[in-house]
Amino acid sequence: MKKTTELKKSFVAAAQVVGAEVIDCKNLQEAVAYLAEQVDGPLLCPSFASGERAGLAEKLVAAGVTLVAEDFRQQAPHAKWGVTGVNFAMADTGSLALESTAEDIRLATTLPEIHFALLDPEKILADSLDAVEPMRQLHQRDPRNYIAYITGPSRTADIERVLTIGVHGPKQLHILLVPKLSSDPLEM
Repeated sequence: MKKTTELKKSFVAAAQVVGAEVIDCKNLQEAVAYLAEQVDGPLLCPSFASGERAGLAEKLVAAGVTLVAEDFRQQAPHAKWGVTGVNFAMADTGSLALESTAEDIRLATTLPEIHFALLDPEKILADSLDAVEPMRQLHQRDPRNYIAYITGPSRTADIERVLTIGVHGPKQLHILLVPKLSSDPLEM
């Protein structure tokens, strides 16, 4: 298995090739500062384990960010920004995997124009073969769950074969690498 540094370097390169912006944060406070700088309106911030444990919502509010933390069905269609955690990522494709059974997670990752994904670099796997075991464990825990693979901003070419960004999801994907957020691939 490759070292974390090598996997991180490969992941960043692959994610950038598919149009994601990758921000290497020293810690959660630096990630919060980045979010506060980028967001100038309501941010969809669903509950996810690592964010709850780290006090993400409270830190964002303290930094002046307006959060949408409830009534997502009504608020999500009008929100420009959403933030979630990530279960794990694959270095070879720059893809993120999110256990998104909770509707609020799905709404925060698909409806806003800009999605911010918080990823602990320890959860970067080499490829989809390395992802088999955590995927198996996620499905054993709940066989009816949703797993979303996100590779760059939303893109389609089904309208006269012209590549269009952001038709079926976010126009921008910002991946914030946040050390010590959660090294458990079963936890978002």
